[in-house]
Amino acid sequence: MSGEKGHRVARLALAAGAVAGLLAAWRARPRLVRCAGGPALVYVTRDASGERVRVLRTGGVYQSATYLGARRMEPVFAYYRAFDLLFSVRPDARRLLVVGGGGFAFPKLVAAEHPGVRTDVVELEASVVEAARRWFFLDEAVALARATGGDLRVITADGRTFLERDVAPGTYDAVVLDAFVGAEPVRRLATVEALRLVRRALAPGGACLMNVVSREDGADVSFLRSVLATALVVFSHAAVVPCTDETHAAEDNYLVVASDAPLDLLAAIGYDADFLGDVLLDGDSA
Repeated sequence: MSGEKGHRVARLALAAGAVAGLLAAWRARPRLVRCAGGPALVYVTRDASGERVRVLRTGGVYQSATYLGARRMEPVFAYYRAFDLLFSVRPDARRLLVVGGGGFAFPKLVAAEHPGVRTDVVELEASVVEAARRWFFLDEAVALARATGGDLRVITADGRTFLERDVAPGTYDAVVLDAFVGAEPVRRLATVEALRLVRRALAPGGACLMNVVSREDGADVSFLRSVLATALVVFSHAAVVPCTDETHAAEDNYLVVASDAPLDLLAAIGYDADFLGDVLLDGDSA
């Protein structure tokens, strides 16, 4: 190879490497998702084991996450894995409603591990649904659910309005409430009036599961106390299951499970009447 030709090949190789590097940097940079409650970012980070994880972050907290390889249908966060308790509470559940889509972590788990289940997911933000399709494997999960005899239906709507206007009594075996604006829960989905809508949507013996997050680094669980008190106004039984994620969350997550049928959850923590907080009503100030 002549010196001139060798230099030309080297220059071409360097140019190709530079283009590849620019493409990699472009793919890795955070992507902005515009939401009514404020901007969200999608970017790739690594978990404690070094595995690559794509996250959806808004309001200073992670809203959802996904693995990028063979585990892409597996939830990253502990509380999403805890939602799977609904199949322990109601093993025959085949019709689910999830209010709050985000990265669709729990619906993806259902599609991968519970064939024949129909899941309706209500997500307020069309931009979040589009982000889930582009970066969180939502379309793959829809195809997987249908291939195994179930379904994964995405509904772009307000969750409370959907429960009020579009759900017939007894439609679902379980309802999962996981709607947040940044770090703040959507309070209008946790009131007595909202939970009565949930109860109406449930088939006899159905279960409601609610993700509740602490404040002040776990020191403030007042919202948990109020959600529990409110659930007991509407349902005959309620339990609290801790599902803290030490790796990804600054606050503690709790799962409140409520039903008119008895609950037998070994992971549930005990509480007494003194633990219960103020009941949440639509007319109360936030």
